[in-house]
Amino acid sequence: MTNDIMQKIIDLEREIAALPSGSVSKKTIKDKVYYYHRVTRDGKVKETYVSFDDVDELKAQIKKRRELEKKLKELKRIEPTAFDATPSHDFNTYIRIGEQLRNYVSPVKSYKKRECYSKLHEYIYGGHQDRVFVLYGLRRTGKTTLIRQIIADMSESDFQKSAFIQVKVQDDLGKLNKDLKQLESQGFKYVFIDEVTLMEDFIDGAALFSDIYAACGMKIVLSGTDSLGFLFTKSEELYDRCITLHTTFIPYREFENVLGIKGIDEYVRFGGTMSLSGVNYNEESPFSDSKRTDEYIDTAIAKNIQHSLEFYKSGRNFRHLLKLYENKELTNAINRVVEDINHRFTVDVLTKTFKSSDLSISARNLLKDKNNSIDILSNIDRESVEKRLMETLEILNIEDQTIPVDKDCAMEIKEYLALLDLIMEIDEEYLPVSNSEDKKIVITQPGMRYSQATELVNSILQDEKFSGFSATERAYILERILSEVKGRMLEDIILIETKMVNPKKQVFQLRFAIGEFDMVVADSETATCEIYEIKYSKEIVDKQSQHLNDDKKCEDTAFRFGTITGKYVIYRGETKDVDGIKYVNAEEYLKSLN
Repeated sequence: MTNDIMQKIIDLEREIAALPSGSVSKKTIKDKVYYYHRVTRDGKVKETYVSFDDVDELKAQIKKRRELEKKLKELKRIEPTAFDATPSHDFNTYIRIGEQLRNYVSPVKSYKKRECYSKLHEYIYGGHQDRVFVLYGLRRTGKTTLIRQIIADMSESDFQKSAFIQVKVQDDLGKLNKDLKQLESQGFKYVFIDEVTLMEDFIDGAALFSDIYAACGMKIVLSGTDSLGFLFTKSEELYDRCITLHTTFIPYREFENVLGIKGIDEYVRFGGTMSLSGVNYNEESPFSDSKRTDEYIDTAIAKNIQHSLEFYKSGRNFRHLLKLYENKELTNAINRVVEDINHRFTVDVLTKTFKSSDLSISARNLLKDKNNSIDILSNIDRESVEKRLMETLEILNIEDQTIPVDKDCAMEIKEYLALLDLIMEIDEEYLPVSNSEDKKIVITQPGMRYSQATELVNSILQDEKFSGFSATERAYILERILSEVKGRMLEDIILIETKMVNPKKQVFQLRFAIGEFDMVVADSETATCEIYEIKYSKEIVDKQSQHLNDDKKCEDTAFRFGTITGKYVIYRGETKDVDGIKYVNAEEYLKSLN
């Protein structure tokens, strides 16, 4: 109970920190009304002019902050010791040591460990000097659990020299420095500082940890969810003085091995975080419904970017995103990009009136179904469906945007999403050779993508024309839509994970004038390649391998990329050989990658 409440308190404090405090005052000067944002800092009242168009939004944000502060107060009343300082020590920040620390880490002893645990273990017990360990990644990707596990596994002598510091929004480097001096004087060797990026002065003063304390023999582990903040720090204050471990990407094999949940469908629905109420972890997935997904995108991604940019060099690094940030439209732009990123990442995604790719593709495929061609999706009120979907995803149309999103803004959002390990680029090659250098942008958290796709289904269910069809027809169409989404997501998952374990090889999609290979893995050193088709089906049918058996396509591919050493169809059925084609079960394939 205590740990759950503490995490809620941490999340609330992060959300509160991103909202404005103070109040809105009104003054009438020469019969004209003016509005001001009034805040009190260091005992002094400061007022800043607010334009009439921004007054309602500012009031709403201040109101939300007060509501969250009230909720925070109630949580602390439920667990009054959640953030009390350790009674036997006069610390300025919240520090766990001794039995309090033992009680905190003991619940995770039964949890299975992520593969990256070994890197943290090597730092703690290895010979690293003058360096800190930076553990970062999006929320719910196992950072704090990794720390608790390493502490829980310590010998008693090492455990007695360990301290866990939980940073709060009101903390700063001055307070933390005093506590670190005290811990050092008392012989503490292992110090773990969680949510360190909450401190406004962390990015510009992080060298304190490496230059003073790590240099004197302390092993210091810094963790937090503001990945950009750590990346900025790594390039400057902690340059060449830190070891980093990014937890955001969670491959299928870890999803199954650590969470204890099997099945590619479950990974498609919930993959991306270490939570699914599974056998080994017991947290609800942030992608279990659209509301939770929106909150995750907002707090874990959009506010991550905004928080880091705001405090890096006093906010001077917003670049082209500054106007979006100042007009409170940056979050909407990021949400819009995340929803559409699997299909294209161009300025059109941000500036053209939103159209659902899933809806369009599903409509075409339903019409092409030879056994049961249906044009229901062509007849429904698509404008109404898309409007409801937009409202659910909180995506602004161009006519609702006051600040245009140009190419530079689009590219900067793309850069930050890539730095957060939220997206990855997959090359698209062409035969005959084209001058085009196309890339497929893929989201690395499948649960996020699937949650948004289910909102499309819910929107369709509300359509008046659609509701006039029989239950059997409706069920068939909705299943087809979700199957199309899952099929394309399975393809993305295979491409991502194959590329990550083959850094020295080319992993790409190969397009021909007619048809394509879903994946090619080429080794330039050996002048060889493997060609793949990726299908969501559980059955084997001739059409799945038609391109793999096309002599002309294979000859052209071999000439360009090297001798073809294997032909594969990755699907959901049993692994077997059929007429020279290796059919491989998708889950078995993903678990074999390491």
